[in-house]
Order: sequence, then C-alpha cells, then structure tokens
Amino acid sequence: MSLAIIHCRAQYGTEAPPVTIEVFLSGGLPAFTIVGMAETAVRESKDRVRGALISSGFEFPQQRITVSLAPAEMRKSGGRYDLAIALGILAARKQFPEESLDNFEVYGELSLSGNLRSVPAILPAMLRAEAAGRHVIVPIGNEVEASLASANVYPATSLAEVAAHLAGKDRIAAVEKTDLAKVDPASNDLTDVRGQQHAKRALEIAAAGGHNLLLIGPPGTGKSMLARRLPGILPTMTGAEALETAAIDSVLGMPIAMNGWRQRPFRSPHHTASASALVGGGPGPRPGEISRAHNGVLFLDELPEFNRKALEVLREPMEMGHICLSRAGGQADYPANFQLIAAMNPCPCGYLGDRFADCRCSGDRVAAYRRKISGPLLDRIDLHVEVLRPPTDLLRSKDSSGETSESVRRRVDKTWALQLQRSGVNNARLKGGQMDSVCAASDECWSLLESAAERFNLSARAHQRVLRVARTIADLAQEKNIAPLHVAEALSLRCLDRQV
Repeated sequence: MSLAIIHCRAQYGTEAPPVTIEVFLSGGLPAFTIVGMAETAVRESKDRVRGALISSGFEFPQQRITVSLAPAEMRKSGGRYDLAIALGILAARKQFPEESLDNFEVYGELSLSGNLRSVPAILPAMLRAEAAGRHVIVPIGNEVEASLASANVYPATSLAEVAAHLAGKDRIAAVEKTDLAKVDPASNDLTDVRGQQHAKRALEIAAAGGHNLLLIGPPGTGKSMLARRLPGILPTMTGAEALETAAIDSVLGMPIAMNGWRQRPFRSPHHTASASALVGGGPGPRPGEISRAHNGVLFLDELPEFNRKALEVLREPMEMGHICLSRAGGQADYPANFQLIAAMNPCPCGYLGDRFADCRCSGDRVAAYRRKISGPLLDRIDLHVEVLRPPTDLLRSKDSSGETSESVRRRVDKTWALQLQRSGVNNARLKGGQMDSVCAASDECWSLLESAAERFNLSARAHQRVLRVARTIADLAQEKNIAPLHVAEALSLRCLDRQV
C-alpha cells in the first residue's frame, strides 16, 4: 500500500479554490476509482491516464487505484486533473521522490500518447499559486498565460518530460515572468473626429468620472467614432486590473492578446445579442460581454434595437460592478465594473431634428421607439448628449488642430488620481456617505438643482447622478468646491430630460 498527494486548483468563475489529489494504491482486484464529486470529464480521465502512462513507457499498476479529489463536496470538472492523477500514480509507485511534488501545483490534460494539452482558466489558478508561493507545472500551450502571473512556471510537452524533471534527470527550465509594464498607444485618436466639440467635451467628462454616456443623433454624425475613441482617453490599466480583465478571457479559454496589454477593453456586441450573451450564462456558467468589458467600455450601438429584456438585465450590474450567475449547473460571481457607452438615432428614420433632412416619423412612432429604453435603465445613464451633423465645409477641411487623445488623457489621468486619492473610487462609483462629503454643494447649487429636478421631473437617482457629474466637471477644472456653473453644465448634458 502507498499514498501520494498532489496539489491542483478547481475553477469557479474567476476563483481557483485549492484541490488536494490523493492517490492510494492497495491490494485487491485491479480497479480504478475516482471519488470527490467528479463530473464526467474528470471520471473519463481514468482512460486517458492509463493510455498516457503506457504510451510514455511506464507500467500501469495492476492494483486497486483510488483517487480522492478533496474537498469532497466541491464539484470538479474538466481535464485539468489528468496530469496530477498520472503523477500521483507514479509517485505512489516510487518512480520519483514523493516530496518533489510538495511545492508544486500541477495542471494539464493528457492525450493517449502522453502529450499535454492546454486547459482553460489557467490564469486565475496562477494568481492564487503565486500568492501561495508554489511552483507550477503547466502544458506548453499555457506557458504565455501562466507567465503573466507567476515567475515559477515550468512548461512541459509530455508526461515523460514532467516525470524526468521530478526525478532530477532532465530539468525543465522555468520561464521568466512577463513584464506587465508595457503600454501600447491607442490606435483611434480624437483628431480623426472633425468638429463635435460638445460631444468631445461630454466624452472627456465621461472618461474623467467613469460616467455612463448615451449619444443621440442622426446616422453618420460620428457617434460610433466618438465611442470607439473613449478607451484612448481613459487611464491605462494597472497591472492588477489588466490581470483581472485577462482572467475573464482565460476562463473562456480564449488566447490572451499581448498586443495592447493594459489598454482598457472595448466590447461592442451586436444588437441581436441575448440576455445570456450580455451578462453570462450557459454551462458553468460562463461570463458574458459585461464581464469581458470589466475595467473597460461596453458599447451598445443602436440601443433601441436591442431586445428590451436583454437591456433590463444590465441594470443591477451597472450599479453593483459584478454579476452573480445562478444556474442549475452551478453558481459563479464575475466582475463587471464596466462603463456603458450607447448610441441611438433620435427616431426610427433617424432624422428627427436634422437641419438637412426631413423626418417622416409621427409623434406616436417616435414615442414608441424611445419607449424601447426603459426609464430605470435611462436613469442609470449619467449623460445623454446630442450629436448633430457637422457642417460640410468642416468635413472638407484638412485641418487637424483638434486635441489629440493623448493630451485629453493627461487631464483625465490627473482627475482620476485626484478622485482615487480622495475617496478610493471615481465619481461614478460614489456611494452613501461618500456622496455627502465629496459632492457637498452650496445653497445656490442646490436651488438650481432642485428647480431643474421639479421642472424635468428628475428621480432621486438622476438627482444624485447630476451631482456626481458636476463633481467631475469641478475636478477637471481643479476646483475644490462644486459651483453653480458646474451644476448647470451637468444638467445641460441630459438632453432627454428636457424632452420629457
């Protein structure tokens, strides 16, 4: 009888709880049993492990093999445990010293030939392994992803190579931890947008405070162009934020792009996207677009064309910054701290209010079109700004004297730094007591705000969001206190309230 213990981690959302794999060889009729709430893919590892061991030149033991995945009450899924189980069998048979596995975590799916296949959701496990001070053995296909989080990564191509490393024969070289300091410049620049100074100002305010923004205007006025330039004026992500965002792609089993590392993500799902595509779901459940936009921008073009039920599921994540998905197959909590940017036409034909085209929509059609966006969702959008058709002579002009994204980003960087130093979050995320202290305003400001709230029938939430935007405008101007001018500009950036 002999026992070997190997360390690994499961995957629940972006969490990676530890799993202890115990392999016990004993006398009796030959049998191979896996216990510990293992799902089908894990139970099928018995055949993959047997084939891999024999193909790699090892003798498969004709004994009773019991594999326990602890803790027993935690669901285990996927092929990530294959390599650990195979190494446990070899360690129990004294093919290499058992203590050589004490400081390692092991991941990898085995082919029948003994080669290692990459597995999804490696990055969350690497972050926890680095914090625990453990070395990690991963398939060669997970090398780049694993090296983002840990300096103690040993990439391997096969079971035989790992066994030789643990036996002290042919050592695997550890890879160097990837440098996370690189910042690539944004490809889209604000100088590409001619005119639209009012919309650019709104975009800068939205970036400076993390505010949600709705752009309203006729087709072809530059709404999508403006939205796509928002990541270029946002502060670059810190290393920790970049890893958080990359962990979402890791959970989905997608390759992590090293080009544009630390640029904030920009997700733009088509308007046919379902509620599950936006917030997540399916087996697992898996993260959706709002989680893939974590620490970045979610752009919804043609907002009224989205299914209304799909839009309604955005309301809670917009407030909370995360989404808890509960399905019959399991539960997962994913981060979803995104900035919503949306664009829409003013009416079904798109030309309401356009000086150069006639609108043919009736009042009822316009009202029905705008009712596709519910009041509670619109209430959570801080800024709604008209984007009008620019003059023709401006389009013909080759003058590019407008501000670059880099110059605007410097102001936004300074404003973010001020907000984080003051309250730990940007202005859009201020809550409760923070609002009272950070957004304190004079009686004149309150009088102006209360007058507007009564005239435009603003809700309590909209009332607070106007104050947050006014605080951002004051921060951009490096003003300590909110002034009536700041409140007035914040109110002017809510055009849909004035059309109620």
